[in-house]
Amino acid sequence: MSHLKRIRVPKSIPIKIRKERKYIARPLPGPHQIFKSITLNTLFKDVINHATTSKEVKNILNDGKILVDGLVRKDNRFPIGLMDIISLPSFDEYYVMLYINGKLTAVPINKTDSDSKPHKIVGKKVLKKGKLQLNLYDGKNVLVDKDNYKVGDSVILFNKTIKKHLKLEKGALVYLTEGKHQGTVGTLQELQHFHGLAKDRVILNANSKKIVTRKDYAFVIDKEFK
Repeated sequence: MSHLKRIRVPKSIPIKIRKERKYIARPLPGPHQIFKSITLNTLFKDVINHATTSKEVKNILNDGKILVDGLVRKDNRFPIGLMDIISLPSFDEYYVMLYINGKLTAVPINKTDSDSKPHKIVGKKVLKKGKLQLNLYDGKNVLVDKDNYKVGDSVILFNKTIKKHLKLEKGALVYLTEGKHQGTVGTLQELQHFHGLAKDRVILNANSKKIVTRKDYAFVIDKEFK
């Protein structure tokens, strides 16, 4: 099925009028879960308002000048999710996808920040000859020689190599991806580890407010990215 019923789309997905039309474009399988992403079609029509019809969106994409994380994307159903960088050089506009008031939103950024996307490490795998593969939250993988990285850390890539390592440690700047504090940015004060079924937690200081939440909601970002 190439469409979703608008009425069933989560409130975190920014569509203008849920009863205006019965369907919206369904995201293709890709780097983000279906209900945690929007299509380029929805982005252009409902978020940044550069088109009013799917035909207009396709015409813009066919020019080959729309980039997602530095790569040209032409399919109007390509999925866009948290922390993705959208570059529109023809419009001199650059965006990062973040949650604002519970909705996935395109937040304007400077061109100089468009190549500094943080990627959260969600897994590690040892390959042949001792090579270590880091599995990143958006489906990307990167190979490293030394095991200096932990699940929960973040990395910034440039030309498929690690440009910067952001550790999940005291003093790190953290963005919360889920829960009732979704979208909050704070400084990590403490990591709490538990045994058994209890989930590890993080304690953050966000605008002088103490926040305690699950560790897996924490996404380390660069202090220059804030």
